[in-house]
Amino acid sequence: QVQLVESGGGLVQAGGSLRLSCAASGRTFSSYIMGWFRQAPGKEREFVAAISWSGGSRYSADSVKGRFTISRDNAKNTVSLQMNSLKPEDTAVYYCAAKRGVYSDYGGAYEYWGQGTQVTVSS
Repeated sequence: QVQLVESGGGLVQAGGSLRLSCAASGRTFSSYIMGWFRQAPGKEREFVAAISWSGGSRYSADSVKGRFTISRDNAKNTVSLQMNSLKPEDTAVYYCAAKRGVYSDYGGAYEYWGQGTQVTVSS
């Protein structure tokens, strides 16, 4: 059983930065692949980034490459998403998620989800 709680969302100007954090419960946090997804109003949920259990492998969607960085601290049971050069199209509710096994950018493959945190980028 894993519980995930996101924080750090808010309102930011285009070009600005924001750092999201996800706190996880569970003694086996380090065995999970962690991912970030987002969903804008009226749109499908989309993959943002993921990180392997060791932190040695990182993946990100083309839309955020070079701007967003995912990281994890297994000792603290946290995963973060550093978002730079934010654009209005980044506006969405951001969710962290966890899964066992191999990397996936498919939301349905993830077992556990946080409640989401709103990110709004103004232009």
